[in-house]
Amino acid sequence: MPKFISIKKKINNFKKNKISVPGDKSLSIRFVLLSSLSSGKSTAYNLLKSDDVLSAIRNVKKLGIKVFLSKLKCEVYGKGLFNYKYRKNLVLDAGNSGTTARLLCSALIDAQYPIKIVGDRSLMKRDMSRIIKPLKLFGVKFKDNNGKLPIFIKGTKFTKPINYTENLGSAQCKSAVMIAALKTLGTTKIKSLPSRNHTELMFKNVLNVPIKLRYKKKYDLIEVKGKNEIQAFNYKIPGDISSAAFFIVLTLLSKNSKLLLKNVNINPSRIGIIKILKRMGAKIKFLNKKNYKGEMIGDIFVKSTKNLKAINLDSSQNSSVIDEFLLVFLVASKCKGVSSFEKLSELNKKESKRLDWGIKILKMMNVKVLKTKNNGIKIWGNNNSLPKKNYIIKNFLKDHRIFMLSAIAALSFGGNWKIYDPDSINTSFPGFIKTLNSLGAKIK
Repeated sequence: MPKFISIKKKINNFKKNKISVPGDKSLSIRFVLLSSLSSGKSTAYNLLKSDDVLSAIRNVKKLGIKVFLSKLKCEVYGKGLFNYKYRKNLVLDAGNSGTTARLLCSALIDAQYPIKIVGDRSLMKRDMSRIIKPLKLFGVKFKDNNGKLPIFIKGTKFTKPINYTENLGSAQCKSAVMIAALKTLGTTKIKSLPSRNHTELMFKNVLNVPIKLRYKKKYDLIEVKGKNEIQAFNYKIPGDISSAAFFIVLTLLSKNSKLLLKNVNINPSRIGIIKILKRMGAKIKFLNKKNYKGEMIGDIFVKSTKNLKAINLDSSQNSSVIDEFLLVFLVASKCKGVSSFEKLSELNKKESKRLDWGIKILKMMNVKVLKTKNNGIKIWGNNNSLPKKNYIIKNFLKDHRIFMLSAIAALSFGGNWKIYDPDSINTSFPGFIKTLNSLGAKIK
């Protein structure tokens, strides 16, 4: 790919009103890791072929698992819970994928030799202590770099079940404990703040893992009974709501536009972006809803909306919209009134400091924005056209969501944009630019 792309015009009338987005990244990575721990051949259809998912595939291959990937499907030949092939001086590279790094560690709790986990420049700066702490309670030994990669993990044959309180609202942390529990005799108990529940749903509805789920108002209670072999399974992966969100917002902010996004994962723990946009006045509907192995799937219909209104959002919904918050900021900049958001420190623990980048991009666009206490922000909406000027977006640690946000901002608000590192989209949505151009964008 070139070093940067150029966008000089807003998108006007869409050339078509129906698209599909690639497979859900969270489910794709979980399929790869969980199928590698199962017994027999598992098959996934519509697996996301992005760098993050390919990192997961490369690593289970290094652990002795056969994987065959074609255009239509991915086949993983698992050998059971305790049959990874461990060898001395093994190095596993998670690339840019925090999910792969964290969940992979939990699958290695029986490793007989120290295994080194590394990642790219961005991932090496991210916090791994959130999974190191609970995995140590299982009996695993770590040598880490002050809670960051590279880390060395050495497992044990004598893991013990734990009781753990997860208070970050992190689905990756919760899932890491659950996967470790699979390899542990006895019942592991987790009390966690609400967050994405893909792992729970796969355990219950796909893998038939002995699991108890109780959902309270402010937290979830999970019990996993371990050392039960899991059987191979087939899985059809729906479209990713996080990828769909960019096109939802583009449609919302474009004139006289409408769009249907087919076969998207609308799991209630993932649709915080939809709930928030509706509160802002967005016209969005779910169509053709169905339950597939515990996941809710449907089509999303969205229309452009002129009279959007500001919102004051407390932190209770943060975990359900954590990957789409930057898009909420963009919509807030077009709303009438002042929007406020609070307790967003988790955004600065992603691939880049997304909260800081969101503020920076809005200020570049002459949107009034103020960072408040407890890592919150206020955004003064402006329904008037922003002045046309030159925008250069670079040095954002190749964070795919910063790149895609910038492209949506350029196509929605206008101006002359130069956005660097287009290859960053390979992390989650390799066909992002192609899909935009199919709608009528002119990206060079």
